[in-house]
Amino acid sequence: MGMSVGAADGDEETVVSEINTTPLVDVMLVLLIIFLLTIPVAIQTVPVTLPSEANVPTVTKPENVTIAVDVDGNIYWNASLLPDTKALFERMKEVAVLNPQPEIHIRGDKEGRYEAVGKVVVTCQRAGIMKIGFITEPPAGVMATGGL
Repeated sequence: MGMSVGAADGDEETVVSEINTTPLVDVMLVLLIIFLLTIPVAIQTVPVTLPSEANVPTVTKPENVTIAVDVDGNIYWNASLLPDTKALFERMKEVAVLNPQPEIHIRGDKEGRYEAVGKVVVTCQRAGIMKIGFITEPPAGVMATGGL
């Protein structure tokens, strides 16, 4: 690959019509090196099956229990206020022995502390509740039919 510096006879009026490919080759080599360095990092991952998002309407059965945690950390069993997590634990022990065991649906205020919702989850585990679900708002733009 040669470089053209002008006419051989000293005439400076001649137009050089060749494309200078040296900068293009430099850029391509740099890109090739970057891709060779980053591809092994992207390929070497642990194979896991990630969950997919699904907008499933909640089927409310009469035996399901809804626990709400407001912004102040107050805990509500269905619609009645509970004084503390000990009272919640006692109520959960009563429903944990039922057959079939009811589902616990937790509704946490988005401005509330995670600690309050975490205490409810730990109380569910201690009482032996097997099914816990979180009630959330559907993403924006999702219709009631479940499609986009």
